[in-house]
Order: sequence, then C-alpha cells, then structure tokens
Amino acid sequence: MRIVAIIQARMGSTRLPGKVMKQLCGQTVMAHVICRVQASPLVDEVVVATTTSLVDDVIVAEAERCGVKWFRGSEEDVLERYYLAAKKYSADVVVRVTSDCPLFDSEVLSQMLEYFKTETVEGLKIDYLSNCLNRSYPRGLDAEVFTYEVLEKAFEKAQKPYEREHVTPYIYEHPEKFSLHNQTNDEDISHYRLTLDTEDDWILIESIYTNLYEDSEIFSTEEVISLFKEKPELATLNTHIQQKEIHN
Repeated sequence: MRIVAIIQARMGSTRLPGKVMKQLCGQTVMAHVICRVQASPLVDEVVVATTTSLVDDVIVAEAERCGVKWFRGSEEDVLERYYLAAKKYSADVVVRVTSDCPLFDSEVLSQMLEYFKTETVEGLKIDYLSNCLNRSYPRGLDAEVFTYEVLEKAFEKAQKPYEREHVTPYIYEHPEKFSLHNQTNDEDISHYRLTLDTEDDWILIESIYTNLYEDSEIFSTEEVISLFKEKPELATLNTHIQQKEIHN
C-alpha cells in the first residue's frame, strides 16, 4: 500500500496572495507544511501539486529545494490535478493536504493512516477518511485519506464546478456510493483556527512560531493549546474570520 501525500499549492489567493511563500522563522510556509507532512513515518512520498501558470514556477522551485516531487496541472480543475498527480506517482492511497496549514499535525495524520490501513487490511472497507466531516480539530489540521480507486471514480463522475475545484465533495456527498469515516479528537478543540487565509491568521501563526519554534523542531498541537491557555489573547486574534464556504 503506497501512501502518497499530495499538497496542493499555488501563489494565487483571493484573501492573502502568495501566502505559501511567506517567510516564517527562516522557512517558507510551504516548507513547514512539507516538513510536517514528512514527519509521519507512514507517508511514502510527498508531492506538491501546483498549476501550469508561470507565477507558480516559484512553487516548483521551492518543492525542489525541499527535496520533494512536484506535479503541474489545471488551476481550476484541482480534482484532475490530484488524479493525474496520484497516477504519475503510483499512489495506492492518497492524503490530501493544503499548503496553507503550517501547523499541520503529523501525529494526527499517522493516527488516521494507522486506522485506514488496519481497517482496510481486516476487510472492513474504508473509501474515505477525514478529520473534518464532523469537526473536532482546529481548522488548519485538516487531512483527507482515500484510495486511488475512489479518486479515480470521483475524477470520472464529478461534473459540477465546485466538485472539480475542491477535489473531494463528490466523495463525501455520496455516502451511498462510498464508505465514509471520520476521525474524532478526544477533546473538541475545533473552536481554534490554525489555518492561513487572512492577514489576521498570519499574525496569529507568526506569533505561535515565535513562541514555540526552536532549532527546526516540530512543535505539537498540544503545545499550541497550552500557549493559548498561557496567552489567551493570541487565540482571539482571528476568531472573527469567517471561513469561505464551498458553493455548490
């Protein structure tokens, strides 16, 4: 079972253009995401999937600098981009991660992959596993795990623009077709927001890294929550942000 984590990344962003290449404690945001995904020992390959636009040449250069593979595809049809990247790099299982999550938790991903692999081996079929179907983790720790076969079906069947743009809606909106599972945290900490989409998100994430990042070591979500308890004003920096909705 070859597990390939595909990180989608592009320079275009309506709220915070170029956010994935912003410098965060001496590394780009994208480099931090790559490092955190690589920290899961169950991931066999990390691939950055970007667009064919010239502006995304810097994404390819950064992927190469970080020593990971890359793939270039459609800017609008991200589902196609994922499918072709997964096909090129011979994925049996695909992990979907977005590049605006520099607080991504590799331990959560490892727990998800262990569950996915165990249940599949024991014959209890899982097509799709997510930690945000019923959210108990902060936004910014999102991960989706699904088989190549399921991705291929979505690629062949999904017709609506939002299904193509957001990769997985065709899967999780058809529970009659696919076996869907959700990873739930022991404690509901979903009220925290740890993703990078706006300037206020950036102020928070930069503050977290300033407080916790040392010697390139990966700090945990537990350390972030402890920091919020010590400095509760930090957690309120981006609580007013409304997440963009997926419009079908």
